[in-house]
Amino acid sequence: MTMEFHKIRRLPPYVFEQVNRKLAALRSEGADVINLSMGNPDLPTPQHIVDKLVETARQPNVHGYSASRGIRGLRRAVRDYYQRRWDVALDMDSEVIVTLGSKEGFANLAQAISAPGDIILAPDPSYPLHHFGFIIAGASIKAVPADTPEIYLSNLSKALKYCNPAPTAMVLCYPSNPTAQVCDLDFYKEAVAFAKKNDLMILSDLAYNEIYFEEPTPSILQVDGAKDIAVEFTTMSKTYSMAGWRIGFVAGNQRLIASLARVKSYLDYGAYTPIQVAAVAALDGPQDCVDEVREVYRGRRDVLVESFTRAGFPVPSPKASMFAWAPIPEACRDMGSLEFSLQLIEKAHVAVSPGGAFGEYGDGFVRIALVENEQRIRQAARNIRRFMQSYGVGEIEPAT
Repeated sequence: MTMEFHKIRRLPPYVFEQVNRKLAALRSEGADVINLSMGNPDLPTPQHIVDKLVETARQPNVHGYSASRGIRGLRRAVRDYYQRRWDVALDMDSEVIVTLGSKEGFANLAQAISAPGDIILAPDPSYPLHHFGFIIAGASIKAVPADTPEIYLSNLSKALKYCNPAPTAMVLCYPSNPTAQVCDLDFYKEAVAFAKKNDLMILSDLAYNEIYFEEPTPSILQVDGAKDIAVEFTTMSKTYSMAGWRIGFVAGNQRLIASLARVKSYLDYGAYTPIQVAAVAALDGPQDCVDEVREVYRGRRDVLVESFTRAGFPVPSPKASMFAWAPIPEACRDMGSLEFSLQLIEKAHVAVSPGGAFGEYGDGFVRIALVENEQRIRQAARNIRRFMQSYGVGEIEPAT
């Protein structure tokens, strides 16, 4: 039997894998490749969180199955976090669930609420799971151009006219992965009103909510009536540099939370209990570590924007997230994002993510992750300067 399985046929080759293969090949040859492609935090998890994990793991009664919905203490900590951060009241038993990172929560909720024939509205460009979580579940995606939050919202009305049957849900992600766009509370108010008018559920991805450089990011659950239709996903991965720990949570609409809990009850027994206890220590403990992480990313952002722009590769300054979203330089634009990324890694030994991996409308861009220290970012800029000079591009003064 040689035919691919039906769901596998619906999944295109993972574009990131081509960059990863080139990266691995060069490193196996001894090349020093500066990897700015994956949003994999390089900062250490704060020590008090690690200490709580170790302390809890030494207890003899914590190594069995945990709670699929999350231990009570962590759901309480999430409730308290929402109250402190956004003045949002949550019922820890019916409006909060702990997940194995936000990616698992999103994928399993997609399984719970969608089926073949359903249509989901999702931004383009966007994190691949925002599309393929639903595609794996058998649903169809209506990709909506989303250069900015305002463009996305205006295009949603147009997209509705061409959906048959009517869509059942819409996806939001601000701060955005990959574009680093941010939204304000007024945007969420308009989005909730639009969703209610058109009988849509909202799935809002808030993974980068604490990595902001200007105004603090809002929550959709601050909007009156948002919990009638919306849930919000977030994760400990970026805020506390806990990506490998796989711990996150979902908050909001009771029906959606209950649906996710039902699916999860069949698929997992919850995160390892000491990890959940350590996550409580993260949320309830001192938050100066979060301020420090934010300032590290701010410093890297400033160095990247200044040094890459001088090198002939202008990079707009992101207002939030751990990414910059940069148009391919004019001299290289005909390559498209994948070929440009492959050329950059081959000739400059700098790995970035091709924008086309995030959707059709991302192909003129690349995503650059702030996951190397400032010295390495400057080295990447020197490598890129030589690369750009080979295309006749000289040094460019950064915008002031």
